[in-house]
Amino acid sequence: MPRLIFHPAADAELIAAAEFYESQANGLGRDFLDETSHALSRIGDFPQAWPVMEADIRRCLLKRFPYAIFYRLTVEHIRILAIADLRREPGYWRERLTD
Repeated sequence: MPRLIFHPAADAELIAAAEFYESQANGLGRDFLDETSHALSRIGDFPQAWPVMEADIRRCLLKRFPYAIFYRLTVEHIRILAIADLRREPGYWRERLTD
């Protein structure tokens, strides 16, 4: 399985989203982290299973939450670019492509 490498902003998005959901209901933040972890595991096992959205960026939708994981597959690793809230401005994370 290719190694997952998080863009620092994607890591921050994951933490912020989990904290937000936990503030809404006890245990909901943990549920969000569990769902995200499951999606990341699927990405690691089957990195080419999700559609290419543009260029070489793929998107995996979370099942229970309005979030998507945007990532780039390389020979050496999988670069997680965003844990994106789909209610947010589309494509805000594109500036991370050069990071």
